[in-house]
Amino acid sequence: MPEKCFRIAYDPIYAHPLPEGHRFPMLKYELIPGQLLHEGMIDADEIFAPAVCDDEIILLTHDAQYLRRLNDQTLSEREQRAIGFPQSPALTLREKIITQGTIDCARYAISHGVSLNVAGGTHHAFSDHGEGFCLLNDFAVAARLLLSTGEVGKVLIVDLDVHQGNGTASIFQGDPKVFTFSMHGAHNYPFRKELSDLDVPLPDGIGDEEYMSLLESHLPRLLDEQQPDLVFYLSGVDILSTDRFGKLNISMEGCRCRDEFVFRSLKQRSIPCAVSMGGGYSPDVRTIVEAHCQTYRAAREIYEI
Repeated sequence: MPEKCFRIAYDPIYAHPLPEGHRFPMLKYELIPGQLLHEGMIDADEIFAPAVCDDEIILLTHDAQYLRRLNDQTLSEREQRAIGFPQSPALTLREKIITQGTIDCARYAISHGVSLNVAGGTHHAFSDHGEGFCLLNDFAVAARLLLSTGEVGKVLIVDLDVHQGNGTASIFQGDPKVFTFSMHGAHNYPFRKELSDLDVPLPDGIGDEEYMSLLESHLPRLLDEQQPDLVFYLSGVDILSTDRFGKLNISMEGCRCRDEFVFRSLKQRSIPCAVSMGGGYSPDVRTIVEAHCQTYRAAREIYEI
């Protein structure tokens, strides 16, 4: 990759189309970079298209038989229902590209402070199966790789999507090198929660002030206690009050304050941050795109790049 101050991983959806009927939820992945380019927040050469993640890297995290079924398109009907997508070669390919994008972003963040993946945050993928529109766990694969190569010694995963990162929690249970922190809707999917190192369940209807108070009481303490070499931040915007499935009452301003607080907390401690976008299901796609673009603006401003 050429040397740049700001790097964004982007896999063009038209190159790897999703099955018919799943187009609208993914439209944001095209619109986010377009909006950032339009407003001059990024330059075209700050966007890179990741390669396909090698199976050997994926196998540091995922079960060999599960990966074989993904590659051979032999997932059972039950497995496909749990994932929410019908299997297709394009879908598996896209997940591998997304995963490589998060790996590349993590390495770039280690050198330059922050990097963002337009997609990713596939935190419902377990080592041996997928769930909730997630086939491969991009944070888990990237963390396991960087730990195995010695590029980092300790990782903190900050998952602020409205849904608990159940796959991530399961994969890293009992692993002292990865601390999982999830703030999520208590009464939202997944209805059977896994055990993160720190779970903060949120009541339905929680607003900006209480949400930020909880985040401010936990995140700085965790950063100081864990002293991670790298943070993976899942910045889902399904916490918004407009979200069809979120059940929370967070404003657009509250979502922006959340991102700014995370980035400032990390920047003050010189901790690099790799970001994946996670969920967002407001009826108006413009709301989703604006909320995600706020994350990019906050990263650029706070890291002064």
